Order: sequence, then C-alpha cells, then structure tokens
Amino acid sequence: MAIVGIAVAVLAMTLLAGGGLGVMEVGEQQFDSADRDLWVTGGPVGLTPAGGGGFENTLHDSHEVAAQIDDHEEVSNAVSMSFQTVYISENGTSYDTIIGTGVTGGGGAGGAVSISDGRGFSGNDDHYANGSFGGEMGHEVVIDERTADAYDLSINDTVHLGGTTSAADDNEFTVVGISSTFSEFLGTPTVTVRLSELQTITGSTGTDPASMITITLEDEANPEAVQANLQEEYPEYEVRTNQEQLESVVGEQATVLVGAGLLVGVALITGTVLTVSMLALFVYHHRAELATLTALGIARPTIAGVVIAQGFFLGLAGWLFGVTLTVPFAYLLNTIVESIVGFDGLVIISPMVIAGSGILAIGIGSIAALVVGWRLPSTSDLGSNR
Repeated sequence: MAIVGIAVAVLAMTLLAGGGLGVMEVGEQQFDSADRDLWVTGGPVGLTPAGGGGFENTLHDSHEVAAQIDDHEEVSNAVSMSFQTVYISENGTSYDTIIGTGVTGGGGAGGAVSISDGRGFSGNDDHYANGSFGGEMGHEVVIDERTADAYDLSINDTVHLGGTTSAADDNEFTVVGISSTFSEFLGTPTVTVRLSELQTITGSTGTDPASMITITLEDEANPEAVQANLQEEYPEYEVRTNQEQLESVVGEQATVLVGAGLLVGVALITGTVLTVSMLALFVYHHRAELATLTALGIARPTIAGVVIAQGFFLGLAGWLFGVTLTVPFAYLLNTIVESIVGFDGLVIISPMVIAGSGILAIGIGSIAALVVGWRLPSTSDLGSNR
C-alpha cells in the first residue's frame, strides 16, 4: 500500500509536470511556426459561447487598426484575425460545425495563410468597402487537408458556410486553396475566409471586431523597439511578443494550473500518510524484537536506522513503480489528447521531472521514517506486552 501510494504521487507529478512542459513546448512551436513577431489584442483572448462560439473578439475597428499598423516602416504586414464557430455543408442539407478563421489582406491574405495547393484569395477585399460591408463578397474559402478529406473537397469545389444554418444556406463558397496554417496553430480542422465575409455570415459586422492582429516585421527590425512604439501609439491594446503572448495564454488558465498543483499536493499527502501508516505497522508488529534489541544494549539510533532504511526502500520502490507506469500512462494521455484537441505530444517525459520525482518519493519515505522514528522510544516499550 505504501509503495502504491508513493507511486501515485510520483505518477501525478510526472504526468502533470510533463503536461505543463509539453503545453509550453508545443505552444512555443506553434507560435514559432506561425511566423509572427508581435501580437495585438484588446484584452485576454478566451473562448466565448456567444455568436455560436469561438474566441472573444476583443479588438474593434480591426480593419482600420491593421491598416494603420501595416503602414509602419518596420512592419512587413499586419493581419487582423477572427476565430468563430461556423456551420459547414458540402451539399446544403446536412450541417456540421467547424472553426472559421477570418483574415484581412490581399492575395494570400497578406501572408497570413501559406497555400500548399491552389491559388488562394484573388484580388482585394471588396466586401469591406471602407467599413460599409456593402461590397460584393468574393465567396472564396481556403480549407485544410482534414476538412478536404472529411468532405471530399478539392480546388474549385463549393461548400456552404454560415454562422447559422440559414446563413449557410445562402452562402456558397468556392474552394480556392489548401492550407494547414490555422489547423496546425489551433489543432483542429479549419476553414479560412476574408474577415469581412466571416463577420457578415456570422452577423458580427457591427464594430468590425477581431480576436487579434498579428504582425510580421521587416528582417532588420527590432521586435522590442517596435513593440514599445506600438504600445505607446495604441495604449488601449496589448502588444506582445511571441513569448509574452504564449505566457499570457497559459497564465489565463490559472484555475487549471492551481487544480493541477492541488492534485500533486493531494497525491503527496496521500503517499506520505500511507507510508507513515505502513512504517508504524512495521514497528508495531516488531515491537517485541525492537524491545529485545534495546534490552540487549543496541543503541536507539541503530534501531531507528532500521526504520529509516525501511522508509528509504519503500520510497525507492514507489519511485521505480511510478516511473515505470509513467511511460504507458503518458502514451495513453497523449493518444486521448490528440484525438480531442489535435495536438500530439502534449505530455512529455522529462529527465528533470523524473529526477525530481525521485527526490519526492525518497523524501516521502524519509519524512515517514522520521515521524515513526520519533515515536520509536514509546513503541519499543510495548515489548513487555507480548
């Protein structure tokens, strides 16, 4: 029981810490692969059930703000993005939901979308029409490979999209490109259209909202210097580097992180209590032998050493058991997480965490041994009750 309790504590530490490290590592990879230097948001970027779901659109007048930032000498391009849940159907009869991404920019959406097949968006965004949203819609969509496979779509095929099923009935889009840009970033199948058109088909044109603006700088530009300039120019927004944006996203999940920490704490306390109980039972069942050793003149520290050795080996055995279980459990969790959110390798097995769990396990055994060893003088007197 003590070994199992310690193993559970070790397993909780290795999996939760490995998950935290994996999230940070995958997050850094995703932000790096997005090939952006700065991120502009109107506040915390979280999920919202409003308007069918998606990310909160906390940045307003997004077309104009992106155009102003794009005019900066050190900015290569600035792209407004919005992420909303939309309905999709290849035939207009049966609908599913999918993440729809709206982007600004001309041609391939100002470099926001890397096209692997097809031509991408053609021309400019005529529908926005200086904020009137009265221009003709291009009805062009870029899809990822998973969406193409799921709905058997290829270049020049058509698909229905909309914030509601009725809106999707009225809006048929032509597939003009295949891109994995946003499906890799979000870890889910996506469709990408012009931002103004996504706002129209989801009924969110009012304040020209977007989730964020991503900025790519010129090669010689200093990201920190440009960040400071833009932050001063747009004090109502948050301008962050890749690392700061990642830390902000992770930091907003404080409740999850606290919960994970509590689980490790509970596992630690449980393992310690079980180990103390097992060592106490060991001393109780051997109280006659311990009393005899004391009567023969064996020093109390030597007898306590027996208990301490027992605690050490319980901790070592629990650590080895927990580490052995870590590999299959990490594989199982990665399989489950990948099937749900689309990201692979979110739980990593770190040598540093494994070593730390060893210290934890042996520490539990040592703490338990010290507690029982402190009680040893009184328990040894029980030898007379044989």
